[in-house]
Amino acid sequence: MEIVLTLVFSSVLLIFMVYPAMKIVEFCETKFEISDRMYNISTVVLTIVLSLIVGSGLYYL
Repeated sequence: MEIVLTLVFSSVLLIFMVYPAMKIVEFCETKFEISDRMYNISTVVLTIVLSLIVGSGLYYL
């Protein structure tokens, strides 16, 4: 039941975590050379990771 609630919270947060993920990847792009394909993959992965982190934080608070 814990996993289901965490995933429900995370699914809602996917929309809101796109902007922070883009900003983090843009910051990394200033430090390293990143191709367009790697930029897109990094943004998607970082969006999912951030939403899972915040979703689990919401569940355990």
